Amino acid sequence: MAVLAFAAVPSQAASKYASIVVDADTGTVLHEENADTRRYPASLTKIMTLYMLFEAIDQGRFKLDTKLPVSANAQKQEPSKLSLRKGQSIKVRDAILALVTKSANDVAVVVAEAVGGSESRFARMMTVKALALGMTRTQFRNASGLPNDRQLSSARDMSILARALMRNFPRYYPYFSTEQFAYKGEIYANHNRLLGSYDGVDGIKTGYIRASGFNLVASAERDGRRLVGVVFGGKTGAWRNKRMTELLDDGFRKIASVAKAPRPILEVAEYEPPLTKPALGEIDTAARAPTPAKAPPTQAPPPPPEVMMLAWSIQVGAFRQFALAQAAVTRASSLAPVLLEDAIVHIFSIQSQTGPLFRARLTGFDEGTASEACSVLMANKMDCLAVPPTRGTEVASATP
Repeated sequence: MAVLAFAAVPSQAASKYASIVVDADTGTVLHEENADTRRYPASLTKIMTLYMLFEAIDQGRFKLDTKLPVSANAQKQEPSKLSLRKGQSIKVRDAILALVTKSANDVAVVVAEAVGGSESRFARMMTVKALALGMTRTQFRNASGLPNDRQLSSARDMSILARALMRNFPRYYPYFSTEQFAYKGEIYANHNRLLGSYDGVDGIKTGYIRASGFNLVASAERDGRRLVGVVFGGKTGAWRNKRMTELLDDGFRKIASVAKAPRPILEVAEYEPPLTKPALGEIDTAARAPTPAKAPPTQAPPPPPEVMMLAWSIQVGAFRQFALAQAAVTRASSLAPVLLEDAIVHIFSIQSQTGPLFRARLTGFDEGTASEACSVLMANKMDCLAVPPTRGTEVASATP
C-alpha cells in the first residue's frame, strides 16, 4: 500500500537541523539530511507570501505602484518591521523590497490582507498553493513566519517553492538580489549575507525565530548551472552561512561531473472527475502505485495509529494518477477552506479490477464536520463521501 498523509505534529520540529541541495533546473537532489522532517520555517514563510503577491500582480489585481493600505493588525505586528501605522499605505514595489531585505512582518500582513482579505484567509490560500506545488509537508498559519506551533514546512518543500518561484516568476526573482532598500530616509540591508560574498549567489531568503534556529534558502549559478540550497536550524547566522557555502561548494563539484540535462517541460495537473464512485473496502496491501505516478521521493515517518482509527474522513475521488488525486484535494481545500483548515491529507493507492487507483481523502474530523464538508463540496459539484473511522483497517504513513 502506497500512502501519503500529513497533519500537524509540532514535536517533529524539536530537532532543528535539516538541509537539501538540488539542481534548480532538473530537481536532482545532490545532498539531503532530514529533508522531509517538518521544521519551523520562520521568515522563509515570506517566500510564499511573495509568491502569492507575484501571482496576484500577474493576474492584474495589482501593479507595482499600487498602494496597499495598512491596518491596525499590520501595525501591531512584532519586529522585524517598518513600523507602519494604521491608515498609511505602501506601494507594492516597496512591499516586495521590504519583505526581501528587512523581512518586515507588518508588511507581510499588509500583503496578506490585500491579496486574501484577511491574514487567516491568506494563510489558508498559501497552504492550498503549497499543496498544489507539491509541498506535501507544509502548512501556514500566518504570512510572516512569526511563531506558531502549527506553521511547519520542510527543507525539501522549501526547495520546491524556491524553484517554482524562479520558474514561474523570472521577472520578479531579481528582487531577491537586492542588497539594500531605502524607505522614508532609512536604509535596510538584506539579511542574506551570502549576497556579494559567495560567488554566484543571487537570492533568496533568511529566517529566524527561537524555535527554528537560523534558516536560509539560497540560490547560486555558476557556468550556467543553478543550485538551490536550504538549511534549517543553524546554531548561529554565521554557522548557517558557513554550512550553506559548504553545501553549495559540494553541490557544484558534484554537478560539474554530470552532463547538463535539458530543462524539463513541467505540466500542471488539472482536476478531473473520479473514474469511479469512491467505495469503501479492504485495502490490498500488495497494491503498487502505477509507474507514471509522481510520488514524493521518500516516505515520512508514521503517525500514531489512533489518528486513522478514531477520525472521520472525506473521500473526494479515486484516480489513476497521483497528480489528479492531489489536484482533487487541492480543489476541495479551496472550496471549503475553513472546514478543511486542519485536515490531514491522505492519498493512497489501491488495486481495483481495472488497475491501481489513488484514493484522495482528507481526515481528522468528527462525523458532523465530515458531513458538513461533504455538503459544501457536493453543492459545488464535487464528489464527496464521508468515511467513518477505520478501526485499524487503514493506517496512514505520515503526519505533518
